[in-house]
Amino acid sequence: MSKRKQLAPVGLSKLSPGKYNDGGGLYLVVSDSGARSWVLRYKIHGKSRYMGLGPLDDVGLSRAREIASECRNKIREGIDPLIEKRASIAARHADAGRSFRTVAETFIESKSAEWKNPKHRAQWSATLEQYAFPVLGDLPVTDITTDGVLRVLRPIWNTKPETASRVRGRIERVLDYAIALHYLPRERPNPARWKGGLKEVLPAPIKVRRVKHFAALDFRKMSSFMVKLRKQNGTTARALEFCVLTATRTTEVREASWQEIDLGRRLWTIPGDRMKAKREHRVPLSDQAVAVLEHVRGFSRKWVFPTANNDEPLSVNAMLALLSRMNVDATTHGFRSTFRDWAAETTNFPREVVEMALAHTIQDKTEAAYRRGDLYEKRAELMRQWAAHCDTPKAEGRRVTPLRRAS
Repeated sequence: MSKRKQLAPVGLSKLSPGKYNDGGGLYLVVSDSGARSWVLRYKIHGKSRYMGLGPLDDVGLSRAREIASECRNKIREGIDPLIEKRASIAARHADAGRSFRTVAETFIESKSAEWKNPKHRAQWSATLEQYAFPVLGDLPVTDITTDGVLRVLRPIWNTKPETASRVRGRIERVLDYAIALHYLPRERPNPARWKGGLKEVLPAPIKVRRVKHFAALDFRKMSSFMVKLRKQNGTTARALEFCVLTATRTTEVREASWQEIDLGRRLWTIPGDRMKAKREHRVPLSDQAVAVLEHVRGFSRKWVFPTANNDEPLSVNAMLALLSRMNVDATTHGFRSTFRDWAAETTNFPREVVEMALAHTIQDKTEAAYRRGDLYEKRAELMRQWAAHCDTPKAEGRRVTPLRRAS
């Protein structure tokens, strides 16, 4: 039964079951269960159509009239609003499958042919995996905003300005790729753009001063640093070398005992009571790390890196004092940041492998609940590559003697 009297805003929730005409083809349909929803009846191309506009709880009378008026305008232009609505829903479903991670991986795959150096692709994947994907990875590209990009950049903008600038540029290129494929409207500004966008919010990278709490050495300078370090004599120098090669914390190295070392298995097991997270941590030992241990073996029965009298472990500031004497602008802890930057910029190891190598606590409780292993084999390869990076280049220091022609 249809009621032809135009509806009033008051009393709609008290209407009995039926179909109530508001004029212009707009009806409020009240079901026997009491549910109330709007329906627009219209005719286009000689066919009668019925289109739902939403429940009364979500769409009030004035909004229902606005939607109905918009639909009638489209009908006059020959556009069927129901077909348009279905196309929009289908597009949203398609967009849901176009996550930032999916688009980024497709972009990297499509551009890899022009990247002659395989490391370039690895750097792209590693930096996005470490910094962008935890925040943006599962979001549809249509849902990414400037605020989302800032959530990625702000934590590293002042502490790692060079890395942060690369991350921003890579996010921008991925979203430009999405715009080129019409996943995003061309008229919508790229939320990661610098000029006319983030430039007005973030300080210029060139003017950002690095935080000095844990000064870190650039990973590209590690080879020359290790040459300089290996020329230093004494237990402190070897402890620092071991600390760098294992990417562990100062206290973990200082208080290392021979009871924790298994040279046969090339394994250092740090008990949970000595770890920041209070969980046992297994450290795979590279050839270079084993060489350090072989060098100091016999200095003390208990401590791996003892003091001069062999009765106590090294003092808290011993390694820091050595860096000062070497005129190196870095802290012992800062080498962990150096290691992390190297892994992100030059390798394709997943973020979780790097984080586990650093013995970082998993912040996500769901992920932590399902994480049973410690990725030991993958970490062993990671530490082998890190030690190789820290090693002196084989060509360094060679002399070339020219041959004279016989007279």
